[in-house]
Amino acid sequence: MKNFWPQSAYKTLAPSPDGQLLVTNDFLRTYLLRPELSLVPESCAVEQALHARLLTNPRSEIPESEIAQMADLDIQENYRVWSRYRARLLAASSLESFYMSLFKGEGVDVPPLFVSQLAQIFVRHILGENPHPLEARMGELFFRTQKISVLEDGIVMGADEEVVARNLQAGETGNILDLLKSKSLAMRSADLDVLHEQNAAEYWVRDEDFDLAVQLNFGHEPINHFCRLLEKWIEHFVGVKTRITPMQQISDPKWSWHVGLDAAATGVLNKLYNKEVLEPEELEKMICLFRLDFIDEAAVAKAQAGKPVYLGIAMNDAQELKLKPQNLLFNLPLAKTS
Repeated sequence: MKNFWPQSAYKTLAPSPDGQLLVTNDFLRTYLLRPELSLVPESCAVEQALHARLLTNPRSEIPESEIAQMADLDIQENYRVWSRYRARLLAASSLESFYMSLFKGEGVDVPPLFVSQLAQIFVRHILGENPHPLEARMGELFFRTQKISVLEDGIVMGADEEVVARNLQAGETGNILDLLKSKSLAMRSADLDVLHEQNAAEYWVRDEDFDLAVQLNFGHEPINHFCRLLEKWIEHFVGVKTRITPMQQISDPKWSWHVGLDAAATGVLNKLYNKEVLEPEELEKMICLFRLDFIDEAAVAKAQAGKPVYLGIAMNDAQELKLKPQNLLFNLPLAKTS
């Protein structure tokens, strides 16, 4: 059993009999220990008293009058944001139900960081206690932006954007950037900063460092593990079994449905579907295409029955892959349930 991503707060949640996640007091306390709400030497007496009360009972009422008495205006706003967030969490039947509710209506009204943290928790839950390390690494795409580098030999590499940026700010390119600029796959394969089949177990030593690069080319194992995780993601949230297969191009004259797994891929797929002319640099943004087939045809809208759905991931103008996993939950042609 692997207790990976321990700082995700996954272990503070309680699984329900049907496999959903239930909010606990310990889970709520994790937010009180975050930098946005944790106490500092300058915290006023009102803030200290409220924080202590919430640590004892994280479901305790938070009166606006008490928030308004805090000396720090930024802390006041942090508590208002968290109070609204907590109210929605506690009103939902499960954490999954809360997550799904975020994307309905006029837009997400909670901090993006919270949404990413929830995605990490769900991926952790879906992967279980003994996943393949490459599948866990590809799970990082669900909640952490990847910096994409296309090397001269056509190798597409992804590395954690935050780690890359931190190395640049420190003035030290470090192993990751050197790695991405290297022309020799043999050299990369010998370096533990690239995760592959031969060194996959190294992931468990560095699972919260997020400093392992990964190859994202069609035909390589990381992409195959990514497909398995996408299948599990769909089944967990909407209860539909699918089979997702990587592909290099779409040559289907009856192409009828597609879903971009990020904003950049959505734009390219829309243009391809509408037979618009794409510039070479637009096509070069595509990292990989996928074909999704429904195993349970009864779950599919009648008009789409027997037809595949095409998926794609792409980098944006900043050479970043910013996955939007919720797209798979809301944009598939599923039959409406009464």
